[in-house]
Amino acid sequence: MQKILFALVAFAAAGLLLIHPAFATPKIEPAAALEKVANGRAVLIDVREPSEWGGGVVDGALLMPLSDLRGPRKVWNKELAGANGFELVLYCRSGNRSGAAGEILEKEGWVVWNAGAFSAFPNTSLSKETPPPKK
Repeated sequence: MQKILFALVAFAAAGLLLIHPAFATPKIEPAAALEKVANGRAVLIDVREPSEWGGGVVDGALLMPLSDLRGPRKVWNKELAGANGFELVLYCRSGNRSGAAGEILEKEGWVVWNAGAFSAFPNTSLSKETPPPKK
């Protein structure tokens, strides 16, 4: 009975790791993420979709939606070309999409951190203005 219970728990835990991409990329607290960016070691990236940026973005974040990373990479290819040698710190609305993006980027050899949710960043670092669209 114990062996069966153990096997079920192990199976459930493994399943969570497979279906929840935020577990794959190492997490970082927003304050530590901002420190890495301020020290010139990392680039901060907002992977939410353009329709979400109107609610505010973290000052200095590059606006690079997950849909573009998974699709044509019009924004991602250009920005990643200039990010060689930097760690990538990602955030989104909840931490799930930043985890999914991190998993993709880690497979490509990038050092990636998941800073989680936009709402977790200190209020002093937020810009409530809608950023201009990337060209």
